[in-house]
Amino acid sequence: MNIRQFLESEVSRALVAAGAPEGTQAMVRTSSRSSFGDYQANGVMGAAKKLGKNPRELAEDVIRQLSLADVAEKIEIAGPGFINIFLKPEWMQQQLQQWIADPRVGVPKADKSKTIVIDYSSPNLAKEMHVGHLRSTIIGDAVTRAFEFLGHKVVRQNHVGDWGTQFGMLIAYMERLAAENPDAVSMELSDLETFYRDAKKSFDEDPEFAEVAREYVVKLQSGDEHCKKLWEKFIDISLNHSEEIYHRLNVSLTRDDVMAESAYNDDLPNVIKLLEEKGLLTDDQGAKVVFLEEFKTKDGEPMGVIIQKKDGGFLYSTTDLAAIRYRCHTLHADRVLYYVDARQAQHFEQVFTICKKAGFSTARCSLEHHAFGMMLGDDGKPFKTRAGGVVKLAELLDEAEDRAATLIAQKSPNLDEEQKVDVIRAVAMGAIKYADLSKNRTSDYIFNWDNMLAFDGNTAPYILYAYTRVKSIFRKAGVQLEELSGELAVLAPEERTLAMKLMQFHETLDVMVAEGQPHLLCGYLYDVAGTFMTFYEACPVNKPGVEEATKQSRLLLCALVANTLKAGLDVLGIDTVEQM
Repeated sequence: MNIRQFLESEVSRALVAAGAPEGTQAMVRTSSRSSFGDYQANGVMGAAKKLGKNPRELAEDVIRQLSLADVAEKIEIAGPGFINIFLKPEWMQQQLQQWIADPRVGVPKADKSKTIVIDYSSPNLAKEMHVGHLRSTIIGDAVTRAFEFLGHKVVRQNHVGDWGTQFGMLIAYMERLAAENPDAVSMELSDLETFYRDAKKSFDEDPEFAEVAREYVVKLQSGDEHCKKLWEKFIDISLNHSEEIYHRLNVSLTRDDVMAESAYNDDLPNVIKLLEEKGLLTDDQGAKVVFLEEFKTKDGEPMGVIIQKKDGGFLYSTTDLAAIRYRCHTLHADRVLYYVDARQAQHFEQVFTICKKAGFSTARCSLEHHAFGMMLGDDGKPFKTRAGGVVKLAELLDEAEDRAATLIAQKSPNLDEEQKVDVIRAVAMGAIKYADLSKNRTSDYIFNWDNMLAFDGNTAPYILYAYTRVKSIFRKAGVQLEELSGELAVLAPEERTLAMKLMQFHETLDVMVAEGQPHLLCGYLYDVAGTFMTFYEACPVNKPGVEEATKQSRLLLCALVANTLKAGLDVLGIDTVEQM
């Protein structure tokens, strides 16, 4: 358990011992002000109301039942019945001392590992990745890394679009190019966006070509070998492009994590059969539809979800139903998290409802759509190029590196060339990712280069700078972490504040994965960096006159700061550098 969970358990036990019903929640939270202690238990008032008892009297009874003598320096009652808990500096020191040489900074792996399936990124392989894929990719990856850090089994699922009419169109266009000039195909495919646009133009303007494209769809879905080989070639080129983007962004997705729409093709007839057996399917003008009482049309009628079109074709909903069947019954998931934008909210609500009715999901499995808002330009509209087009993700990353190079040349002219390359990449990719991850995922946010590359405020450059500042303290002291000796002591108020913040890393990660909200970790790292800066100004480390024992203690605290920032940034998929 993290510290908050430990206190929650102890105060809840004391509440029950004081007469509250079993299961009464202590409602322990970190205190908003140091004068209120380190943690505050707010569950007494609700329990007192149920018992018909004076809240302060109940709080006194709870304190008498608490067994926190080794942990708490002081426990007091505030207001109508809040319980303020002040941790013992000696206990804090003991905990932190154990974490100094631990790269996990005191965060244990889960005793009971859960299987978490995370569906994220999901580019359409017919086009190059663009900014519309950014949020799903980096939010999903940060949550994935957090679950793995905590010791859970994570199954990444990159549910890429690789099926349907557009692929018949692309294969037909590839065949046309090959007939005209075999050498032209590879050259054309090097620019997926142009290739797609030209194929779409032929499809829209040439009825004969469109008919050939539709025939290819039928052949592809029927398992035609020649058509399948062409399709596989196109998929391979498309995935290579995605992998390049993932590598640049330090995203952990690989080719092995791809679970494309086509992977469920053979199971779609089973989905139809099982829905029919459950009596959920209705024939509506030739189409197979599930009508849901839980969702109403404007006329108040049950809303229909088409599962199979009248021409026999399947839809996204059909594939999503098959995917959930696989994730719950084959992968045995405890949670399935979807990082898909908020516009798909109703789609997932309907799919989840059908799954529960049909038994495609299991009682143990939580199906969760972790929706996110849009990335907007300065005009408050969806982020576009100046010409109004969609911004390719590769071009966005190029611009980030160009801007970071200019910034680093101004701020760090003494770095050697190898260091510059590492710093530019870390700042550029870190700035893009952190600017997104630091926002509440459910909100829209405005993309602004100046803000995200700033060396002050809640930005990647600021956090990275704080990390390098700590590393410079060790270089100046001329010592390595493993050479440190002595005991850690938190005596000054700034030392205690920093120590308390460092001890909250574990609980921050727990809340982050519970809610799927990376901005909570970003906010925590920003607090650590800011608290460290305050500590460093008030508590000299390398200055003449600082006693050796004090210096060693403060170096140990600095080491914990560096390890915490590094571990946290790694969870976010952001690389650190030793100097800036």
